Amino acid sequence: MNEFTGFLDRLLEFTMPHLVAVPILVPMLTAALMLLLDEKQRRLKSTLSVISGLIGLLAALALLRWVNAADTGSGPGSIGVYLAGNWRAPFGIVLVADRLSTLMLALTGVVAFAASIYSTSRWDKAGVHFHPLLQLQLMGLNGAFLTGDLFNLFVFFEVMLAASYGLLLHGSGRLRVSAGLHYIAINLAASSLFLIGAALLYGVTGTLNMADLGARIAQLDAGDRGLVHAAAAILATAFFAKAGAWPLNFWLVPAYSAAVSPVSAVFALLTKLGIYTLLRLWTVLFAPDTGMSAQFGQGMLIAIGLSTLFVGAIGIVGTQRLSNLAGFTVLISAGTLLTAIGLGQPAIWAGALYYMLSSTLAVSAFFLLIDMVERWRNEGASIAPHESAGNAPFLSEDLTALDDVNLDDEQQALYGRAIPAGVAFLGLGFLCCTLLLAGLPPLSGFVGKFAMLNGLLDAPVVGKASWAFLALLLVSGFLTLVALSRTGIRHFWTQPLSAMPSLRAVEVLPVAALLAACVALTIEAGPVMQHASATAEGLFAPTAYRDAVFGAQQVPNPAAKGGLP
Repeated sequence: MNEFTGFLDRLLEFTMPHLVAVPILVPMLTAALMLLLDEKQRRLKSTLSVISGLIGLLAALALLRWVNAADTGSGPGSIGVYLAGNWRAPFGIVLVADRLSTLMLALTGVVAFAASIYSTSRWDKAGVHFHPLLQLQLMGLNGAFLTGDLFNLFVFFEVMLAASYGLLLHGSGRLRVSAGLHYIAINLAASSLFLIGAALLYGVTGTLNMADLGARIAQLDAGDRGLVHAAAAILATAFFAKAGAWPLNFWLVPAYSAAVSPVSAVFALLTKLGIYTLLRLWTVLFAPDTGMSAQFGQGMLIAIGLSTLFVGAIGIVGTQRLSNLAGFTVLISAGTLLTAIGLGQPAIWAGALYYMLSSTLAVSAFFLLIDMVERWRNEGASIAPHESAGNAPFLSEDLTALDDVNLDDEQQALYGRAIPAGVAFLGLGFLCCTLLLAGLPPLSGFVGKFAMLNGLLDAPVVGKASWAFLALLLVSGFLTLVALSRTGIRHFWTQPLSAMPSLRAVEVLPVAALLAACVALTIEAGPVMQHASATAEGLFAPTAYRDAVFGAQQVPNPAAKGGLP
């Protein structure tokens, strides 16, 4: 028994360093394999896409468990560093799996897996190369979360954006082309700013490794800090555009509302990537130990976050279109997170990380739910016909109307008319999304907002910006409740239920899974908040991150030790 346990320990020791690269390699290889297949083999492609999504999710959960294995408190835990080609930092490509990056990987895995299943119902047939593009986008997202240097961050950003251009145009149509042109233009401009900022930063510091940048900025002369701050401001502008921050967010709502529903669900992760990058770079480059550069740009970050939150709150009550409502909830989430980051308190960051998980899962479920509601209420709204049950690639059970239930007048007066299963699911799903996005109890949206407000009021100093954030957070939640309730009444209460929705299992299960994940966040709020608090503490003092990157050794070679037994 001891020999078997020792074998497992050695096997885990060998595989875990390589597991860091799995979330990048699996979607890349899957996309390459799909491109070799004929477009008529869509069932095989959809199967490969779902399998790839499942493998990516399992790998992300394994990494998340691993980084928490060494420490269950607020310490740094394990930090996995993968040296590509076994080149030591800062000279080689470095992938870093810490608490924050693995949290984002797990979130991406859940949303992508749900979206890939949902797309098999019909949307992957609305155009060509849907699944390869989706896999390339996941490769870019996962790579951006894991990379430890700015140059490869740019590479993964471009891979992700190139795939998103094709996904946004999937299904064609004038509306998608118009929104796609704006989306492409703003992202090309942002990519140009990214390159300029990275070049300036490299010219001053001589490195693009994130951990090395933080160490060198702390040692810069006062005369060189101006160029570093200018480079950081240019980089931040690029990331603000990708995060949907005001005033660079004019493209977001039209683009997200024009895309097909599974693409919109995955696009909810793109703004979170911009926010992740701002949080990562701001905490590593301008940590409290970087001297005069410590927390550079904090005031601007708070101002942009509050402005984005205000614009999102006003916009959500100014529209009644379901997809636009979902787009404005993305803006509200982005504004909330940007402001929370700018306030610079680990307790607020912990609540913000929890809120980010809840809001992303909820808005992804909302985008998928909107597709079913609009197909039900608007005949012919779908551009792709519903596939017959016999040709469904996966589960094909229908949640159809209960037409065989005929109550007589006396029974109807006593018990009321039965609610069809499809309508019941859509109504309950819409209600859950409303509670989550508005931040009402008892679900996880309320827990995240409460945690942020608790950290805000427990701060040593509660300034004007903190009070403004508190007010806007409450007002935006109220306006979200008003807007979604108004639209829900119009779709579910004020129209006759003459045509009943027919919902397939591959549509119902992903939405139910995303909402169930939000319920699980609520039930397991304690452990999740513990992880979020430990993550925030590690971000506030990034010494462990730097030490892990520079202390990383070559990946062990079992053959050098006689091989595994």
